Amino acid sequence: MQITLVHGDITEQSVDAVVNAANSSLLGGGGVDGAIHRRGGPEILAECRLLRASRYGKGLPTGEAVATTAGRLPARWVIHTVGPVHSRTEDRSGLLASCYRASLRVADELGARSVAFPAVSTGVYGWPMDDAARISLETVRQADTAVEDIRFVLFDSAAYAVFEARL
Repeated sequence: MQITLVHGDITEQSVDAVVNAANSSLLGGGGVDGAIHRRGGPEILAECRLLRASRYGKGLPTGEAVATTAGRLPARWVIHTVGPVHSRTEDRSGLLASCYRASLRVADELGARSVAFPAVSTGVYGWPMDDAARISLETVRQADTAVEDIRFVLFDSAAYAVFEARL
């Protein structure tokens, strides 16, 4: 497995699967989620609505992952995962690690060999970037996966520098 860092826009990655830091509704939102839905087009939302109407009527639980088409993205699939909201009083790091493990498990089920991850939970969910980098990198390094190319796509230079220091 090769782990690389990319400073850029996750919606521009030519990979088998792009991971979406989704909210539990699966119906779009802000940040990475909004960008993926906007650039990927209505096909992604249509499949998310089908998931909500069937298996995930109450929404996708935190730490789990599910795949849809990538629509107009230069990827084959979007793997949606719901990260935990950071808490100063409760250790939710296991849920954050689960996002990465579950996403890689879904990628393996799809036959994906290249996956692009955002820094899950570091936006409006408030997870400190250094801790998120530690958890995500440790988790993917320890994962039993057939994925060969794992990219962490970081939108700003500050996030990139934190991940680079941890890598």
